[in-house]
Amino acid sequence: MSVNPAASGAVPVRPFNLTRWFAVTSLVCVSAISLAAAQVMSGLFTDRLLRRDAEVTMEFVQTIVAADEFAGHFSGGGDPARRAALEDTFRHIAQIPDVLRANAYTTDGTVLLSTDRQLVGRNPGRNEELDDALAGRLVFDSGLVRKQEHAGMEGPSSGKGAAYFIEIYVPIRSGGDANGVVGVVELYKAPDALSEAIHEVHRIVWASAILGAALLFAALFWIARRADSIMRSQQQRLIESETLALVGEMAAAVAHAVRNPLAAIRSSAEVAAESGPSPEQAEDIVRAVDRIEGWIRELLGYTQPIHGQRPAIDANAVIRKSLAEFQRELAKRQVELVAKLQDELPPVRGDAALLGQVINSLVANAADAVSAPGRIEVKSRVAADVRRVEIDVADNGVGIPEGQLDTVFKPFFTTKPRGLGLGLPLAKRVLERYGGALSVASTPGVGTTFTISLSVET
Repeated sequence: MSVNPAASGAVPVRPFNLTRWFAVTSLVCVSAISLAAAQVMSGLFTDRLLRRDAEVTMEFVQTIVAADEFAGHFSGGGDPARRAALEDTFRHIAQIPDVLRANAYTTDGTVLLSTDRQLVGRNPGRNEELDDALAGRLVFDSGLVRKQEHAGMEGPSSGKGAAYFIEIYVPIRSGGDANGVVGVVELYKAPDALSEAIHEVHRIVWASAILGAALLFAALFWIARRADSIMRSQQQRLIESETLALVGEMAAAVAHAVRNPLAAIRSSAEVAAESGPSPEQAEDIVRAVDRIEGWIRELLGYTQPIHGQRPAIDANAVIRKSLAEFQRELAKRQVELVAKLQDELPPVRGDAALLGQVINSLVANAADAVSAPGRIEVKSRVAADVRRVEIDVADNGVGIPEGQLDTVFKPFFTTKPRGLGLGLPLAKRVLERYGGALSVASTPGVGTTFTISLSVET
């Protein structure tokens, strides 16, 4: 009986896509942080550069004022000589590079001198910066937007962006009296070279922020994708481990029940082989029973924990012993079994009985894949890195379709009509317990090669 999830009220759980969610979240966060950092850095550089230019200009103006006794001429009244000296000094100040307009104010806020003669004698009204300067403080303002009272002034333009302005108010003191402010000089500058430098700094800051954000996002995305891949792989391995563990529990439950009938069959076959009319058939039964017994051990082998340090094993000796069990049967099926073993292989890490079961399983699979006249070839060699020994079990059978190569090691996957799909997963699990590996390469219509990789015992 099947149950409709919708009818039962169950809500299907959508799988969580770590890579996609991390990509979206990290992109938003990295972009926001990079944009904010670029904005803050651009503003900081701009403020520092403009402030430094204003400070240098104020120092320069104060030097001229001190050298020409400019403050003393503010109280010269109608003395023509002092008036001429005042205008001469003011002319020097107005000729500072990038100055668009200069004004000199008296203590009541009236324009005494100006590069714009229309402003002379006028009082601009309320001006907070001017009031602060008359109180004895150096004042400057800067930015991109010109004030309304400065409308109509045109400065040089580089054509590479909006020009910055600097408005400076320098208090003029009489003698050494710190509080004796007799007037204020206002300078309005549009430093073209400085504007270009600021725009260049902005471009560098924003380009660095974008590039840094892209690199950071790429690195984080790669880490997240790698982590997602590892977690998915571990989840799949966990599922396979749980499946194989269940198989082990089932095998352990039926092992004793199966072994008792097998023992009776083997005993009867041994008696028949000694005194029966068909000793060869009886011997075949004995060998078949032994093979079934080996398969049961194979099912149970992966559940046994590793106790202590296993002695190093001779891979060639294990191969020869396993192949000897198949020689007679394969000869009857007209399948040639060839062994090409490299001499003097270094000892490898593992368990001789379990390795023998793995080789038996691979040879049995190869025998099922070939048809008469067929060929199975087993090779052993030292790998190129000299730290591993490799064993190939190759056949000239029908091969494995490319779309099934990724699933041959999954539990219960099989292409055999009577297969269980447990031999290869168990073989892979056994090898991995000792630091080994099992891989497959196949060409449909040509054959299949399984490669066992074992760590050399040091």
